[in-house]
Amino acid sequence: MSQVNHPHNSQSEVTSRVASAESSQTEQAVTETSKLGEEMVPEKIVVDEPPSKPDHLHCRVYPEQPIRLADLDPNASESYKKKQIEKTLEKQRQRLQSLQERLYAEHQRSLLIVLQAMDTGGKDGTIKHVFGGLNPQGCRVWSFKKPSDEESNHDFLWRYHQRTPQRGMISIFNRSHYEDVLIVRVKQLVSEKVWQQRYHLINEFEHMLVLNNITVIKFFLHISKDEQKRRLESRLEDPNKHWKFSSNDLKERLLWDDYQAAFEAMINHCSTAYAPWYVVPANNKWYRNLVVARTIADTLEAMNPQYPPAELGLDSIVVSD
Repeated sequence: MSQVNHPHNSQSEVTSRVASAESSQTEQAVTETSKLGEEMVPEKIVVDEPPSKPDHLHCRVYPEQPIRLADLDPNASESYKKKQIEKTLEKQRQRLQSLQERLYAEHQRSLLIVLQAMDTGGKDGTIKHVFGGLNPQGCRVWSFKKPSDEESNHDFLWRYHQRTPQRGMISIFNRSHYEDVLIVRVKQLVSEKVWQQRYHLINEFEHMLVLNNITVIKFFLHISKDEQKRRLESRLEDPNKHWKFSSNDLKERLLWDDYQAAFEAMINHCSTAYAPWYVVPANNKWYRNLVVARTIADTLEAMNPQYPPAELGLDSIVVSD
C-alpha cells in the first residue's frame, strides 16, 4: 500500500522543527552573550581586588546606569602626577605588546577598539602614545570621514563592517559607526526616527561581532569646553600645528551643547555588558593614555590568548650547519 502524504501536517512538522532549532540557537546565543559579558569585566578577572589606579570602575558605563557627562570631571587624574606617569605607562605598553603577540599567534579572536571625542579630544594622540609600540602586522587604524557615494548607497553600517578586524588582529576605529548617531543628529541630516532606530541597530551589530569572537571596547575621551579652547589656540599659535587647524572646528564648537547631548545619549543607549563604553577623563593627556592602555591590556589579559601548540618532535630537531 502506498503511503499517503499529508502536506499540511508535513509543513507543520517542518515549521515546528525550524522554530525549535531557532529557539535553541537563541538560547545558545543568550548563554554565549552572558559568558562574554562576564569576560568583559577585566578588573574582576586579572586581579584579586579591583585596582585603584587607574580606576576602570569609575570610567566604565554600565547598562541601566545612565551617566551625565556634566557630572564627570574631565580633569580627574586620581593621585597621579605627570612626572610620575611615564614608567607606569611604559609598563602597560609592554603588556600590550606581549598580549598582542599572543593574540596574533593564536589567530582565533580579535579586538575592536572604538575612539570617539569632540574635536581636539585626543584620538590621534591616544593612538600615537598607546599603540605606537605594537607590531604593525597585527594592528590597523581606520579613520572614517564623510562617506563616499558607494558607501552612501549601502546601509549605514556597511562601510564599518568592512574594517572590522580579522582573526588575530587589533583594529582601532578613529571615529566610527557612532558618527551616524552623532553628526547626523546634530546637523539634522536624517530624521529623529532614523537616528533613534540606529541605537538598537548598533547594539545588534556589536552583538553579532562579539558572537563571532571580536571583542569590542569603546572609549569616549572626555574634555571640557575650556580645554578645547586652549588646544585650538595652541594650534593657531604654533606654525607646526597649523595643519591640524580647520576653521570648521570653530563652527562645530558653536554646537558644543548639542554634541554633548548626542554623546551622552550614545553612551547611555549603547554601553552593553558585551561591548562597554568607558568615559575617560582626557584633559590631562598623560592620564588619558594610562587609562586607555591599562583598560585594553586588562581586557586582552582577560581574553587570555594562547600561543598555538608547537608541532611534535621539536625537542629532537637539530639545525644542520
